[in-house]
Amino acid sequence: MVTNPSRSTGPALNADRRSRELSALGDEPTVDLLVIGGGVTGTGVALDAAARGVRTVLVERHDLAHGTSRWSSKLVHGGLRYLASGRIGIAHESAVERGILLRRNAPHLVRPLPQLVPLLPGIGFSSQALIRAGFLAGDILRAAAGTPSALLPRSRRVTRAEALRSAPTVRQEGLRGGLQAWDGQLVDDARLVVALARTAAAHGATVLTRVAAEGVTGAGATLRDTQTGETLTVRAAAVVNATGVWADEVDPSIELRPSRGTHLVFDAESFGGLTAALTVPVPDSVGRFIFALPAPHGRVYLGLTDEDAPGPVPDEPHPTPAEIDFLLDTVNTVLRTPLTRSDIRGSFAGLRPLLRTTGDDTADISREHAVLTAPTGLITVVGGKLTTYRKMAQDAVDTAVSHARLPAGPCRTTDLPLVGAVGGGARDRLAAPRLLIERYGAEAPAIAALAAENPELAEAVAPGIDVLAAEFAWSSAQEGALDADDLLDRRTRIGLVSDDRAAAHPAAEAAVARSD
Repeated sequence: MVTNPSRSTGPALNADRRSRELSALGDEPTVDLLVIGGGVTGTGVALDAAARGVRTVLVERHDLAHGTSRWSSKLVHGGLRYLASGRIGIAHESAVERGILLRRNAPHLVRPLPQLVPLLPGIGFSSQALIRAGFLAGDILRAAAGTPSALLPRSRRVTRAEALRSAPTVRQEGLRGGLQAWDGQLVDDARLVVALARTAAAHGATVLTRVAAEGVTGAGATLRDTQTGETLTVRAAAVVNATGVWADEVDPSIELRPSRGTHLVFDAESFGGLTAALTVPVPDSVGRFIFALPAPHGRVYLGLTDEDAPGPVPDEPHPTPAEIDFLLDTVNTVLRTPLTRSDIRGSFAGLRPLLRTTGDDTADISREHAVLTAPTGLITVVGGKLTTYRKMAQDAVDTAVSHARLPAGPCRTTDLPLVGAVGGGARDRLAAPRLLIERYGAEAPAIAALAAENPELAEAVAPGIDVLAAEFAWSSAQEGALDADDLLDRRTRIGLVSDDRAAAHPAAEAAVARSD
């Protein structure tokens, strides 16, 4: 087992630590704050609270980022969509939070991404003018949020040749060039969640996966270890429900209206070496687009839909045939050679935890978050979006501190780097392969050292897959991965393509066995 903490810039989350902390919690089951839910919002709450000096325990019934937080578009949006609909407040908030992630919290995991709207005959001059006006408004948002143009360049018109360099498979007939703007892109949403959890642990939070919270009230819960079945009762001065689309199961006093966002996964070759977010207007709509996004492991993600998703919430949502057809039909309006179902390598869908309103269209429901306090004192944070997780967490912790009169310092997360955070010249000086730096930031040299010391760990986990066995070993020892699914589906995203998942599964099982 790889457990040398001196090689890590953050604490080790692993099976041994989990066992010790469960035992310690059983011995002293009274805490300041209990956080339920190990997605981006819950881990954000745990970090914010722990950084203020609040004794915090986070529990997640599955794995970190098991739910919606691994099914996003991996974009850190600047709020342009909300500005277009007159929601200036959330638009500004999104732009501010994007800048915090890019510059301070996670410069190793969030990077600038150009987005390209190809100007083809289907986009008339009035539509072109509207899109250009929207991009200019985005420039104003960026400047108002304090993000320099050196980091996110100003929008501009690009030539036909520039458009084709960014998106080589776009139709050439009638192409007049393109409109380009810049936004933020996450290397991976699940990796952000893991970094938040480890940073929270570094500030004293207890982070427990495979622990379900039952009988939740504003004063505590019964915690059940799903691996052993053992239970313990925890008393808490405040409890925050950050379970996303499952929030109304924990707090029946609220009502959600989930919407489903679907993505398709393609080999990068299907898009000819895409280097920008290919942004395609949805026909017969105003201000709605789908995106083809360059992604890790030589892939492209195509998304996304916004469909009402009534009924029971599954642990793993799946796209519908109609959503797949919609994405293919829309992207094919701008491609020289149409994509078909046979080109699809995988797919994924996530559910957005939207508060129910009187509107009919989930695409029009506000993405503003809400912090609600139930009659039992249970605090629920719901709504919002991945980009604004930090502000959601801050508001939830502010409410908990006020509600329970907890002794706590001010919020620190606007300037708090996450585990692995590195940028600029320091990033350039890291002695590690580029791919490892993109995934692990300042911790990349430690993974590279593992590979250098052990030839077995220097091997790819399967032929043609750009993940080293050392990465599986690191995730088991440092990042809280407890089984092969954690390694394949969340610490890496190999599992998004079923053939790749099957090929890498033996290596994942071997890594878990070595860590026992």
